[in-house]
Amino acid sequence: MTQLSSPPAAPSSAATHVDALLASYPDFPQPDILFRDLNPVFADAVAFRAIIDDLADQHRGQFDAVAGIEARGFLLAAAVGYAANVAVLAVRKGGKLPGTVLTEEYDLEYGSARLELEIGQLSVGTRVLILDDVLATGGTIAATSRLIERAGYILTGVGVVLELTDLHGRERLGTTPVHAIRSI
Repeated sequence: MTQLSSPPAAPSSAATHVDALLASYPDFPQPDILFRDLNPVFADAVAFRAIIDDLADQHRGQFDAVAGIEARGFLLAAAVGYAANVAVLAVRKGGKLPGTVLTEEYDLEYGSARLELEIGQLSVGTRVLILDDVLATGGTIAATSRLIERAGYILTGVGVVLELTDLHGRERLGTTPVHAIRSI
């Protein structure tokens, strides 16, 4: 008699993968900053799939396009865009886009920067979900939100892998719905 093997274990949640694989680097990129590195999480195929599925499922039916913020937001937006069969927008650092662009200046937890969005890629009124790896002070995502709205799109929400709650970034986003896979 052949014995059947037991069914495979249920996959771990995306948050469990983040907890297991997240790397932390003190004093990077400068003293008194604790850098949270999601690259080991993204490098694990099972963890990456869990993250993409979580982000896509959490917002399913609420967006017609995803906007990824340079650089790790590109990874998330491309994968969620593919999984959800929707358009993908690239929100780039200043000076990297051709054509007519909208620009937003913003403050980081350790400096300032500029983001740009090329206009005219989607129809006015397109529902857009913003995706990024980390929500820290909220400056980058708030700037991206302003770009999305200035382009004539409708911001439907924000999805991030990790939220650093002690930096209060969510407060800068007003009433925009935010889904964080993991908050620490």
